Amino acid sequence: MKQAIPVYDICTISAGHQHKDLLAERLNGYLEKNYQRVHQQHGHDFYHLVLFTKGNGAHTLDFTRFAVQPWQIYFMTPGQVHSWHFREGTDGYVIHFSASFFDTFLMQHQYLEQFPFFSGNSSEQVLNIPAPARNNVKTVLEQILEEAAGRNETDMIRVLLLQLFLLVNRATVKDTKKAVPQQKQLVLRNFRQLINKHYRRLRLPKEYAELLYITPNHLNALCQDLLNKTAGELIRERVLLEAKRMLTNEDLTITQIAADLNFEDNSYFSRFFKKYAGMTAEEFRNSLI
Repeated sequence: MKQAIPVYDICTISAGHQHKDLLAERLNGYLEKNYQRVHQQHGHDFYHLVLFTKGNGAHTLDFTRFAVQPWQIYFMTPGQVHSWHFREGTDGYVIHFSASFFDTFLMQHQYLEQFPFFSGNSSEQVLNIPAPARNNVKTVLEQILEEAAGRNETDMIRVLLLQLFLLVNRATVKDTKKAVPQQKQLVLRNFRQLINKHYRRLRLPKEYAELLYITPNHLNALCQDLLNKTAGELIRERVLLEAKRMLTNEDLTITQIAADLNFEDNSYFSRFFKKYAGMTAEEFRNSLI
């Protein structure tokens, strides 16, 4: 019987690693030690990023598959699941840092959430670094590796990581002339945070609009404007994602998953899953084998 997907911390995912809050290595060396562990679908309790400088293959992030490309960078937040399917010769940089790594360093504890690539939405977490920014990004990553392997001065690594995030964000903004007002960004971030907290219990946009002190029409218009999706779609996508994560554990029955996700009955869950996943829950589970 297949067990639940493993969820690793920074030490257990990498053989012999001792620092519970940080790992920074070259990708080829990391893969040599850990490929058998990470090519299977697994989850993390930490933040994770990889920049590819060469190679090919694929990586799957929350059940969405991406082809590896040189100068592609991807980010993961705690709780997401993924797997790697790289071909020989793939290299780059890999960094892990704990959810609490910046807590004592930044007064604004939700600072990372301003970056789209830390949204927890796979469509925003895989980016291609344009040529003009590559040298700067590589320089910062080399400095991080040097600090991690040498003096390991944690505050310096924190500063360098923040510099990396700002560089990547600046380099991948599609159109600076159409920058989204901060207030709109804040409302959307708060909406997504509320979905992550309440998706099992609250399924209607009007319930979230009430928590945000805005009207349902305002919430829906904001989602359409920024993401070209309705508020209801964002809620359903989060429920569907959790259902998929739970289906990776064959010890859980469809009935148990439906109950955990607060569906009225098994048949309602089955209809929901097939409508929005395009296949039955059992078909999805079998596709993971």
